[in-house]
Amino acid sequence: MGTAGDGGAGGGAAALRLPGLHGYAAEFSPYWPGRAACAAAQYYGIAGCGTLAVLEQKGAGIVLLRSYDWNDGLFDVTWSENNEHVLITSSGDGSLQVWDTAKPKGPLQVYKEHTQEAYSVDWSQTRGEQLVVSGSWDQTAKLWDPAVGKSLRTFKGHEGVIYSTIWSPHIPGCFASASGDHTLRVWDVKAPGVKLVIPAHEAEILSCDWCKYDEKLLVTGAVDCSLKGWDLRNVRQPVFVLLGHTYAIRRVKFSPFHATLLASCSYDFTVRFWDFSKPNPLLETVEHHTEFTCGLDLSLHNCGQVVDCAWDELVKIYTPSCLTGPV
Repeated sequence: MGTAGDGGAGGGAAALRLPGLHGYAAEFSPYWPGRAACAAAQYYGIAGCGTLAVLEQKGAGIVLLRSYDWNDGLFDVTWSENNEHVLITSSGDGSLQVWDTAKPKGPLQVYKEHTQEAYSVDWSQTRGEQLVVSGSWDQTAKLWDPAVGKSLRTFKGHEGVIYSTIWSPHIPGCFASASGDHTLRVWDVKAPGVKLVIPAHEAEILSCDWCKYDEKLLVTGAVDCSLKGWDLRNVRQPVFVLLGHTYAIRRVKFSPFHATLLASCSYDFTVRFWDFSKPNPLLETVEHHTEFTCGLDLSLHNCGQVVDCAWDELVKIYTPSCLTGPV
C-alpha cells in the first residue's frame, strides 16, 4: 500500500499516498531520523476502519515500512520514549492501541475505557516516568502507564470534547488539554482537580502545544482561525496572536530548534510557519494539499524538516524554504 512521489515546498517534498485513507496525525520518531508514523481513517473518520502507517524518507521518496489496521478510525499517534519500536494510537471506538513495529501484526495491547472517540494521545518526554495521557470526546483525559492494563487516573472538568492533550516537556507530571468548551487547561497528575483554566478563545480549541524553550509558554489553535500564545504566569491576555489562516486550525507545533518559531496546519489546506517575535510573524505558507490538513510535526533530528498529512490521502516530508537557512 502506498506510492511515493513529488510535492511542493522548499525545493520539493517527498510524498506517500495512502489510498482510501484520510490522514489525521503524523509524528516523527524520536529515535530514527526521517522515520514517521501516520494515523489515518477511512471515510474521513466518520465510518470504516483505521490504519497506522510507519514510513521513512529514502532519497526523494517515502517508503512504507509497516502498516497496521484497526477496526475504527485512528485519530492520533505517539511514539514511545523508552522503546524505539513502540507506538500508541487513539481510536474512534474510544480505545488506545499499543503497536510494536518489530512485529508484523498487532496490536500488542488495547486499553478501552473512554466511552467516546479517543482523539488525542501523548507519551511523556520526561525522563524517569513512562506516562501516557489521552483525551476524548467523553470530556475526560486519562493517565496511563503502558505497563499497566488500566488507567491510573481520570481527569474531569472540561465541559466539551477534548481535542488535544500534550505533556509539558519541562515539568514532570504536567500536561495541557484543549477543548471544545473554549478553554485550555493545565493539570498536575499529583494534584487534585485542575491547576489552571484559561478561557483562551471564543471558539472550540482544536490544538495546543508547549514551547520547548520556555516552560511557561503554550500556544493554542482554534476554530476562530487564530493562534494565541499564553504565559502561564499571567493568562489575562495572550502574549501573541497570529492571524492568517482562513479556516479552523487543526494542529500547532512549536519548533524543537527555534525558541520563537512554530508551525500550524488548517482546514484551509495550508501549513503555515510563524516567528512570533517578528513584526510580520508569518514566515511562509505551504499550499501542497487539496483537503483538510490535520497532521503536523517537526523533526527532532533534522533541523527544519516537517511531516504533514491531510484528507487528500497524502503524507509529505519536506523542509520549507523559510527553514532551509538561518532563522
